[in-house]
Amino acid sequence: MDIAVDKVSEMIVRLRAVEVKEGPTDPDSGSNPIDDGATDVLVGGTDDQTEREIRDVIASLNDDERADLLALLYVGRGDMEPEEWADAVRFAREREAAGEGAARELLGVPNASDLLSEGLDRLGITPDLPQD
Repeated sequence: MDIAVDKVSEMIVRLRAVEVKEGPTDPDSGSNPIDDGATDVLVGGTDDQTEREIRDVIASLNDDERADLLALLYVGRGDMEPEEWADAVRFAREREAAGEGAARELLGVPNASDLLSEGLDRLGITPDLPQD
C-alpha cells in the first residue's frame, strides 16, 4: 500500500465528522446560536468547512495515495477481495482517469469512514483511531 495508515486514519476521522451531520432541519435558523444550543453545527451545508478540508486533503495526496484510498473503499465495501488489491488499485486509477475523483466518490458514500476502516481490517491492518 502506497498510502500511510496515518493518512487513512486521518481521512476516516474527517469523514466521520461529515457523516454525523444531517440536512437542514431549521430552514429559518438565524437566531442566536446560544439560544438554540448551537445545534446548527451538526447540520451539513454547502459551506461546510469539514467537507472542504476533506477535499483539500485528498487533493494534496499523490496519484498512488488517492488510488489506494479508493481501493480501500472498494475492498471495505466488498466490491473486491483483499487478494485482488492490485485490481482494486487499477480500477481506482481508471475511475480517477475518467474524472470521477476520489473526493467526489468518498463524500458520495454515506458510510465511507466505516468502509475505509473495514478495508484496512480486511487487509489485516489495524489503524490507530480514536474510540467513539
